[in-house]
Amino acid sequence: MRWSKTVTLVEAHAEGEVGRIVTGGVIDVPGATIADKLRHLNEVDDSLRRFLVFEPRASAQMSTCLIFPPTRPDADIAFLILQGDKAHAMSGSNSICLTTVLLETGMLPMQEPETIVRIETASGIVTARATCRNGKCERVTLTMNPSYADQLDAVVDVEGYGKVKVDIAYGGIFYALIDPAQLSLEIRPDQARKLVEAGSAIHRAVNAQLTIAHPEIEAIKGISYTMFNSVNEAGELKGATIMPPGRIDRSPCGTGNSARLAVAAARGLAKPGDRFTARSIIDSTFEVTYASDTTVAGRPAVQPIISGRGWIHGIHQIGVDPTDPYQQGYSVSDTWGDAFDLMN
Repeated sequence: MRWSKTVTLVEAHAEGEVGRIVTGGVIDVPGATIADKLRHLNEVDDSLRRFLVFEPRASAQMSTCLIFPPTRPDADIAFLILQGDKAHAMSGSNSICLTTVLLETGMLPMQEPETIVRIETASGIVTARATCRNGKCERVTLTMNPSYADQLDAVVDVEGYGKVKVDIAYGGIFYALIDPAQLSLEIRPDQARKLVEAGSAIHRAVNAQLTIAHPEIEAIKGISYTMFNSVNEAGELKGATIMPPGRIDRSPCGTGNSARLAVAAARGLAKPGDRFTARSIIDSTFEVTYASDTTVAGRPAVQPIISGRGWIHGIHQIGVDPTDPYQQGYSVSDTWGDAFDLMN
């Protein structure tokens, strides 16, 4: 065996959503800030993402996270999330995976009964409070990025579906939030493919027809995902986040529920102190708390807190032989979908 590149990853999942944490083999990405590094991966050199994300070294149903020394004095670690379409600024489920991996592998010291990890993201600082016992990170509670409603009841023309109403909201990244009932859909495992097809089509339409940009962070623009939202018979928040190039987040989704909370607040349906259970398409759960009111660049915003569990399930080492013709991997639409034009 002769490898020209070797990368080690610790694999974890947060309530079903896989997040692989690169712990060796990647030293840095150019950029003075994490937002600069995000822009480099998305606009200058995409080869590292492709190597780590595509087959044969990965699969569609996972994220791969790069960790860095923090660029801010108030952070303990920094990270970016690599997925099938591009690098993303923030993810709640991946923050839970990251915290679990850092503490359970000893990369950061674990303190019982609680360890605080300050995570630098391209969206700002996210504070993780890990409940720890007997060397295990039992639960991670995230003080997320301040979140706000950007556009309520926006209407887009969607090929194959006609006019669709969406809410645009920011929860660390931008979302288009959709009531599936308007498309005669329900958030159920047997409707996953239909949800993916509709969500991907709406994603294309939203980014083509609406102007969406963070007022302070230039690297964050356009929606990252669509998210179907409903409420089940128990009054729990049901959600399905559709992720390029065509799959459903297995977790309830931290950034998505932060965006959803911001919309609920804007509509007068939630107030500080409210707490909700958010349930995914596989019935895993996050706890969602409306901690307080805040602002983002003068706009009314909410401070969400997301709580969930993570588990390490493997350690993986990947590499590339210099004669391998697929050094940056490959993707086929049978599992990766046909939505690669969702690049912003």
